[in-house]
Amino acid sequence: MTALCRQCAVALPDPAPDRCTSCGSPRVISHPELHELSIAHIDCDAFYASVEKRDNPDLANKPVIVGGGQRGVVSACCYIARIKGVRSAMPMYMALKACPDAVVIRPNMEKYAKAGSEIRELMRSITPLVEPLSIDEAFLDLSGTEKLHHGSPAQTLVKLVRRIEDEIGVTASIGLSHNKFLAKLASDLDKPRGFAVIGRAETLDFLGPRAVGTIWGVGSSLRERLERDGLHTINQLREIDEATMTARYGSIGRRLYYLSRGQDSRTVDPRGEAKTISAETTFERDIADAKELAHRLWPLCEKVARRLRDKNLAAGSITLKLKTGSFRSLTRARKLPTPTQLAEVLYQSSLPLVEAEVTGKNAGQSFRLIGVGSSVFADPADADIPDLVNTEVAAQAKVEQAMEAVRKKFGRPAIVKGRSL
Repeated sequence: MTALCRQCAVALPDPAPDRCTSCGSPRVISHPELHELSIAHIDCDAFYASVEKRDNPDLANKPVIVGGGQRGVVSACCYIARIKGVRSAMPMYMALKACPDAVVIRPNMEKYAKAGSEIRELMRSITPLVEPLSIDEAFLDLSGTEKLHHGSPAQTLVKLVRRIEDEIGVTASIGLSHNKFLAKLASDLDKPRGFAVIGRAETLDFLGPRAVGTIWGVGSSLRERLERDGLHTINQLREIDEATMTARYGSIGRRLYYLSRGQDSRTVDPRGEAKTISAETTFERDIADAKELAHRLWPLCEKVARRLRDKNLAAGSITLKLKTGSFRSLTRARKLPTPTQLAEVLYQSSLPLVEAEVTGKNAGQSFRLIGVGSSVFADPADADIPDLVNTEVAAQAKVEQAMEAVRKKFGRPAIVKGRSL
């Protein structure tokens, strides 16, 4: 059997019928390797907007944009809005010009994180090998689970997305293949509520004519460089040997050599959950004053500190992000002397980076966005240990612990530091 009902997960006989012989659904998928593959990528469909529609059924048939105000950007949008030309990261004024009847909703990250965590638990109920990429997507390795779940990985995945839809109230798409690169590529082929398969036998033919930008990790600047070198398709990449690719493009060249051939040796790593922890905000008007930027920086440091504690991580570095009024992004990073989970340490460490930008070569420049985060993590047991240099860290930790205790009891607005006012 090489066919499957995407509605009830029943394996279907060959040749694949137009409708499921068990439940009558037309949602039938057929592929020669369907029941042999075990590496999957699950990606929720228009996640933020789907959660908002779940919580407000009146929005079901309306275009929904999740994002900031008139000066902000689109964090996410539903498929109705996408049909009208709205895209993630699009400036809000452009999105509303393309879709003036859209319902705009401010992001509620705590609500989305809760739904994402519930989905993560459902994923882990079928395999311990779950590697989240973001709040709403993850890789899964279902190798060897056939006896446990009484069916192939493909059948188990269908049952999983049905549970996500029934219990969480959002839909998800499945990509199934023999490695992570191709599974992620497959999950985008049939959205929403999709299920796409890329098998071993078809890998080279499938990839060959596709644009180089199809390869995961090839951003706009690398794509432009490859195209300037006459490399427009994946087939053209394959014409160059590994040594030449590495000499010309460095380590990314070696990666392109293997991915262009559909070869990806990375395993699904449950420890790879947190790639970055960050927070940012877009201003209603551009800001050039260092004190006002510092005022906007503090609540972001509090958010990052809270997320670090929630994930049982400590920041080993600090990264500042600024975006100018002309949408030029600036990032500045520094390694912390010791790991931290404290908002005060994040703030005091990132503040000099802000001041350097405002008074340095960018003096006089105004900014539309500020963000702060970390992508280098450490064991929280090694965080915020008092020493001869930083004798105040214990007091800072007690203050933040006391503030969190009050907030848990009375809500987040119940207590704030003076610099928040």
